This record gives sequence, C-alpha cells and structure tokens, in this order.
Amino acid sequence: MVQLSDPDLDLVFTALADRTRRDVLTALGQGDQSISELAQPHGMSLTGFMKHLRVLEAAGLIARSKEGRVVRCELSAAPLQEAAVWLSRYEKFWNARFDALGRYLQQTEEVPPCPTSTPSTKPPSASVPNSASNATSRSRPKKSGAPGPTRKR
Repeated sequence: MVQLSDPDLDLVFTALADRTRRDVLTALGQGDQSISELAQPHGMSLTGFMKHLRVLEAAGLIARSKEGRVVRCELSAAPLQEAAVWLSRYEKFWNARFDALGRYLQQTEEVPPCPTSTPSTKPPSASVPNSASNATSRSRPKKSGAPGPTRKR
C-alpha cells in the first residue's frame, strides 16, 4: 500500500472537493475512457475540462496514456485507498461518540420524568402580579429613532 504524506493527502482531498472531478472518477471506475468521452457530459470547454484532469493527475488519481491521436485516462485507486484509511480513523472516533450518545439516550429514557407542578386553575389575569405596584410597564423604545440632520457639503 502506498503511504501518502500530508501534502499528498491535501492534493487528493482538493481533487475530491469538486463535483466534476468526482464525476470523472466515477466514470473511470467503469473503465478507461478518452478525454473527449469524459468531457462530453459536463458541458464545458475542453480547456476548462483539462484543468480538472490536471488536478486529478497531480493528485495521482488518474493516469493518462496516448494511443495514436487519442489520449485515454484510467483510474489510479491507491490515493483513494489512502484517503479512506485516513478517514477511517475518524469514523472510529465518531462511531464511539455516537455509541456513547445512544447509551446516554437509552439511560435517560429509562429514568422516569421529573414530576411537574399541576397547572393553576386560575386564569392568568387573576394571578399575582410580578411587581408590588399595579402599574403597567412602558413598552420598549424603538431601536432607532428618527433620522438625524444631514451634513451639508
């Protein structure tokens, strides 16, 4: 198995960050294809599409070969495998966290809920006011006032 350094992993994840490049890798998973076959479903200029292929090639995800006038691309899966290994460490971390959360939720379901006070039968207007005075509070002022004077130049 190829051991990728951090800069190599950066290139792989940069390449995978774009949907067009992921679609190219998916297409190459079905088998080798020419550049024109790969570019056709994307509706972009061949020059723009070639930039995507250069990013994939720099990351080591594809390899090009020339057969006469036709340039074909093939998938190189080793960098993807290394990225999957790197991600699997975090998958283990998150699975452990989710398992702990599941256990916590299961325990909280088994604990009976706290008793709540029974609702008052008095209507809200008949309840005791929060302040000692019976005066009503003023409404809050608006956040902004009238526009100020403008400066003349």
